[in-house]
Order: sequence, then C-alpha cells, then structure tokens
Amino acid sequence: MLDTLPAQRSDSATPVIAGIVCALVGFTSSFAVVLTGLRAVGASPAQAASGLLAVTMLQGLAAIALATRFRIPITIAWSTPGAALLAGSGAVSGGWPAATGAFAITGILIVATGLWSGLADLIARIPTTIAQAMLAGVLLPLCLEPVRAVAIHPWDVLPVILVWLVLVRIAPRWAVPGAFLAASIVIGVELARTGTSFGDHRMLPALALVAPQLSVQAVLGIALPLYVVTMASQNIPGVAVIRGFGYTVPWRPSMLVTGAGTVLGAPAGGHTINLAAISAALAAGPDAGPDTTRRWLAATSSGITYLALGLSSAALTTLVTLAPSGVIETVAGLALLGALSGALQGALGGRGPGNAGVAETTAAVLTLVVAASGTTIGGIEAAFWALLAGLAARWWLLRGVARPTGH
Repeated sequence: MLDTLPAQRSDSATPVIAGIVCALVGFTSSFAVVLTGLRAVGASPAQAASGLLAVTMLQGLAAIALATRFRIPITIAWSTPGAALLAGSGAVSGGWPAATGAFAITGILIVATGLWSGLADLIARIPTTIAQAMLAGVLLPLCLEPVRAVAIHPWDVLPVILVWLVLVRIAPRWAVPGAFLAASIVIGVELARTGTSFGDHRMLPALALVAPQLSVQAVLGIALPLYVVTMASQNIPGVAVIRGFGYTVPWRPSMLVTGAGTVLGAPAGGHTINLAAISAALAAGPDAGPDTTRRWLAATSSGITYLALGLSSAALTTLVTLAPSGVIETVAGLALLGALSGALQGALGGRGPGNAGVAETTAAVLTLVVAASGTTIGGIEAAFWALLAGLAARWWLLRGVARPTGH
C-alpha cells in the first residue's frame, strides 16, 4: 500500500504541472504579439502593459471559475489572432479610447452570442474559406517582419531565428518561448553595450484606465473583425479541441464569462479573452494525466499561473520597449507562423471540384489580398473590407454554379 503513495502523488501532480506548462507556453509564445497589437492601435507603453495585465489576470480568473464550476478542463486565453489583427490595423479615428470602445463592443457581441443562438449560427454561416483567408491576410505582414529585420539588423535577429529553428526540430512546444529567451539575451547585451538602465522605467504592474469611446470606424474596422476572428479562430475551434477529448463545453456560460471579462477589461486596455484553442490540448489531453475526471485541475492551475504571470506585465513591456529595432517583431512573426499555416490551409486547402472550387479559391484569395494590403478606406481598416469583398465575390462567383453536396 505504501508503495502506491508516490504514484498517487505523481498522478495528482500531473494535471497541475500540465496546467502550469499550458500557461507558460501560452503566455511566452504570444505576449509580444499582444503588446505589438495594443501599441499599434494607439496604446502608450504604460497602457499596453495595463492591457497585458488585464487580459492575463482576467483569463486566469475565468479559467479558475469555469473549471471549478463545471469540473472540466476549460482553459482561457487571449485572442492571439485578434492581437495580430490589431497590429495590422494601426491607429483608428478616436485613438486609444476608441480602440478600447471597440474592445468593449467585441465583449458585448460575445455575451450576445451566448444569450442568442442565432448570432452563433450567423457566425457559423460565414464560409470557413473566407474567415480563414481574412485571418491569413492579417497575419501575413506580421510574419514577414523577421525577413525584413534580418536585412536591416542581422546580428540582433539571426540568433533569435537560429534558436527558434533548433527548437522547432527538437522541442516544438518551446520554440517560441526559446526565441523570446534568445531575444531577451540580445536585448540585455544591447542595453549593456549602450549603458541603458531600467531605472527610469516602470517595473511594477499597474492598470491605466481610460474611458472607452464609440467610433463607427473603430466598431467596423476593429470590433467586428475582432469578433469574427475570435469566434472563428478561438472559440469554435476551442470547443472542438475539448470535445475531441470527451468533454462537453458549457457554451452559454463560457461565452457569458469570457464576454463579460472582455467588457470588464476594455477600460484597462484588454482586447479579448476567449476559449483557448491550440493550448487547450495541453490541459484537456493525456499530458494532464490518465484520470480524465481530474484534468480540470490543469485548467485551474493554468489560471493560477496566469495570475502570477500577470505580475510581470510591466517588466516585460519595459523589456519590449527597450529592445533593438526588429527583435520583438521577429519573435512576434515567428510566433504567428503556425497560425498563418493553419489559416492558409483553411482558406485554400479545402477547394472543391470544378467551377465551384475555382470560385471558392478566387474569393478566398481576394479576401487574403485585401486584408494583407492594410488599406484603410473611409477610416475603416482593411480586415472589414476584406471580409466584405470576400463574401461579395463568393456570392457573385457562385451564382448559378452547381455546388457539390455538402458545400
């Protein structure tokens, strides 16, 4: 009997460790994308640090609440594709207050999705090819940043890329965190060389609240695309991932909690919290132990870990602010390569036969090109026009074209 105690303790610790790994990988793999996105839409360094703090703490609290209430491994994350969308959008009419207003509208739409099934059905009616093409177009310019950075600052950027390449081969899960660690060393060397000190920069976490404002351009150019990307690339896939491990996600409570959390975090600069998708497998799958009834502990420990990681938001923002040009952009671009690959496959990989398949592909490519262009028309960002152009082109090209059963 005594011989079984170490094994029992090991089994009990497994989901907790899996949750900690889930949070560490999720945070270090994409926080640079979040900071890049918030700065792009007008946040100051202090406001970007506040936004990172808000989403990190809120997703931690949401994961703890949902996992302990339903006893299933529901993990919560920020919207990395959404942050990438912000990075490609740039400042909007009304500045940072209008951007936070768009975040709040996104949260309200997520709450409405939980309350009214018709809105979820409407999102589901957006063709996957169009939604994924819009996402691919948003991601593409960011994924090109490492290439541009190599040409301008090779000695700062190449070490980061080399570490990433090595880890992609031997430990893919840690490739982006490893790239960030390499970037941190590059930043430290540069600061030592230039004699720059952290003394004049904020190192302790703090919320920088702003009164959100409504702007038509921000609602159309940020809120609606952010909502579509979050639903199509995070919430719906997140449900599928957890279902694949035998769990049923409580849809309405999940949408209400994450939507309300998004609204609550908006004045502090938090852009969106949602169901985790890729990282969800770390807490819901075999890595969290053989006992499926105890894997909810992994989601709980991930939430607690996020609360701890939130305390580093100001220090990390300072590190990013002091980084040599191109270094953080390289980390962000490398972090998004996997998402770009998935989006391209979703946009172009499911082409059907005949003229219908050609029409689907053409509409998807048009969507991608418009989104990647970064063109602003009437103060409204490219992602909205990409979605509109893709849907219109698909409708026109498929008029009168016979589609295979199931399309």
